[in-house]
Amino acid sequence: MKRTSLSLIAGATALAAVTGFAALTAPDGAAAPGATATTRLPVERVGLACPVPSTSEVAETLYTSYTPTAGKETGSPAGSAKTAQPTALLRAAVGATTADGATGSGKKSKEPKVPATVTAPGKPVAVQVDGGAAPALIGTATGTLAPGWTVQQTSMVPAGGARGLRGLACAAPDTDFWFPAASTAKERQDYLHLTNPDDTAAVVDIELYGPEGVLKSQFTEGIPVPARSTVPVLLSTLTGEAAQRDVTVHVSTRSGRVSAAVAVADDKLGSDWLAAATDPASSAVLPGIPADATSVRLVAFAPGEDDADLKVQLVTTTGTIVPAGADSLHVKSGMTAAVDLPELTRGAVGSLLLTPSDPKKPTPVVAALQVVRGKGEKTEIAFVPATAAVSARATVADNRAKASTLSLTAPAADAQVKVTASAGSGAGAPVSKTVTVKAGTTTVLPDLVPAGLKGSYALTVEPVSGGKVYAARTLAVPEDGIPMFTVQTFVDDRGTVEVPTAHQDLGVLG
Repeated sequence: MKRTSLSLIAGATALAAVTGFAALTAPDGAAAPGATATTRLPVERVGLACPVPSTSEVAETLYTSYTPTAGKETGSPAGSAKTAQPTALLRAAVGATTADGATGSGKKSKEPKVPATVTAPGKPVAVQVDGGAAPALIGTATGTLAPGWTVQQTSMVPAGGARGLRGLACAAPDTDFWFPAASTAKERQDYLHLTNPDDTAAVVDIELYGPEGVLKSQFTEGIPVPARSTVPVLLSTLTGEAAQRDVTVHVSTRSGRVSAAVAVADDKLGSDWLAAATDPASSAVLPGIPADATSVRLVAFAPGEDDADLKVQLVTTTGTIVPAGADSLHVKSGMTAAVDLPELTRGAVGSLLLTPSDPKKPTPVVAALQVVRGKGEKTEIAFVPATAAVSARATVADNRAKASTLSLTAPAADAQVKVTASAGSGAGAPVSKTVTVKAGTTTVLPDLVPAGLKGSYALTVEPVSGGKVYAARTLAVPEDGIPMFTVQTFVDDRGTVEVPTAHQDLGVLG
């Protein structure tokens, strides 16, 4: 890949919409009669944050930015006629730092020379940055570039302690995050990256939970994350207790919002990003386990007051089965539980399904998988967090010919989805396909690629009919005999927002 100055991108999956509507109200402030109907309109402004991709001097990081074209239902953003030229901007976080201890203090990263690139919907833009000096980035997309905007950062680190293919979708800020499958083990270096894209400071609390419950910790309450800044936190420095192989991390904000992700580096297995799991729920779907996975470890946590008893199933390409020797998992309240699932996939892509053993006793849990490919010294690690179903539309960028595999899982009912491979970042015509996913199965698409592709492309999934569908993309890029890979789940892009439909009622003037 060629070295290119960072110039790009922005926006993605968060709601900060200016919808451009008005309503007459009665004198007491109540809504006027007839104003209760709602409609969905595209968002006009979204923001995201990308953590420091890697500190390795041999890292090659590709940023891919993409906005899907508008569907028939969405049209143009409300008030777009009055909106200025659409923009999509990524810039260095003002206080971006390199990792240096529990509070993340360190030297400020350099500002990229070129601050922005404006794109059009339907065509991805890709920019590469080499070395370990790339800072955390914060971004904003407006107008027609906002609905569905996504940015993917993918780092190839061919050697060193952080060796691996590290993939992460830059995320919208929020106030609450769960990270099962983190660790404080001696062979692991897990850094929690907290990035604040807003103009006001955020204050964050961190809780760590091991197999015996909450870990005694220090420096975890009231962590300040300054405006437009990032703070990396080495998890093992937060507790004086013995190292724990399996830890669940809970991040919450007292004030403000942050984007959060965990950078994992294992001395033996490789490295990747651990993205946040979906909100606690009594059932969970963890999609897209590679067919040639040599090790799969399930980590779950029950945040409530009740224990959780989970039924464990694998949704394969031919049906739903119970893994041999691992048909259930008991998760004690406030404790992290883990189980190895040996020879889980047996040569076929699958998705893990967790449901209550007793449907009458549903207990919320969060869960994630640690997945390993390869053997001996030629291994690589990745993570699959539990994810929500795609409700309207979801996109994963930075797909590559003969390297990307899309997994679609319908655990309960038959479903149809539309899958679109975008134009390429260099060249190529988009192509779409309607796929039927049978109930209780996983469908794999390894070959949906734009015609005449040059560069990378985006994959967009849109439900058409039927039951819920969960999706994940595996990007596999072998390097020096190592089966390097990363898995990203599809998270609904929240490209539209429900707003009241206003109706004029002259009766309130009488």
